[in-house]
Amino acid sequence: MKAIEESRLVHLLFDISVFVKGIDGIFEIFGGLLLFFVSPDQIYSILRVLTLHELSEDPKDLVANFLLNSARHLTAETKHFAAIYLLWHGAVKAGLVAALFFKKRWAYPAAIAAFLLFLVYQLYRYMHTASPALLVLSVLDVFIIVLTWLEFRRLESIHGFSSTRN
Repeated sequence: MKAIEESRLVHLLFDISVFVKGIDGIFEIFGGLLLFFVSPDQIYSILRVLTLHELSEDPKDLVANFLLNSARHLTAETKHFAAIYLLWHGAVKAGLVAALFFKKRWAYPAAIAAFLLFLVYQLYRYMHTASPALLVLSVLDVFIIVLTWLEFRRLESIHGFSSTRN
């Protein structure tokens, strides 16, 4: 009985995390597209307006100041790279999430491999930036990788992933 409850919990956590990952992928696609049409100066102006209230309450707010400082130093080349990266990253995530929801057998190892590659890149970037956000994203990705593996094993034991579900 306990094993069945654990299996249901893994499945529920997997579904929730993959759904969130898919929404994140869609936002990344939209963000990447938006970056192609917005100049670095416009990004800075938008962020300045969005952080104005927070900075009026706390002029030393770490997140608001980080966003403004990052936008202030954003070059056209960096913006272009970020747009392409977000589009690619978002498309891979959204495509894998769709395949996972349709329980395509190939999607589980592909998702694990892709999320591992994203994790390695995030950790590489962390070594150069020391951004706590990258560590948080990395921990979440490890969690999703483990859940994807557990869900894959669960489905194999229950359904065997018959050839009609590939």
